Amino acid sequence: MKEGVDYHLSCGNVFADLGHPEPEEALAKARLAYVISTIILEKGWSQLEAAEALGIDQPKISALLNGRLRGFSTDRLIRFLNALDQDVEIAVRPKRREKQRGTLEVTSPLIPGESSSAIARR
Repeated sequence: MKEGVDYHLSCGNVFADLGHPEPEEALAKARLAYVISTIILEKGWSQLEAAEALGIDQPKISALLNGRLRGFSTDRLIRFLNALDQDVEIAVRPKRREKQRGTLEVTSPLIPGESSSAIARR
């Protein structure tokens, strides 16, 4: 007889599943970094070329491309997107559920499964 595999259903945010103290912000930063990385790869830039375009040094580009985002604020990632000729739209609306606190979302057609324009929402 096979033993069952222990698993937990995701809430949809891996950072919340892992107990991150600010899961929505961490997911938003990861999604912004993904879009930045995708644009850099689509342009065929080296890390040095990307660093020059974004006004930072190559090791910071390496960190960004490898998901090490501790030194990057959401604001800074948005400025990088602007430097890459991307519009970033911030939309504010009432929260969707009564017992839920406000949320932060990032969508982009460059993120797999997304079809809308790049929007950062809180």
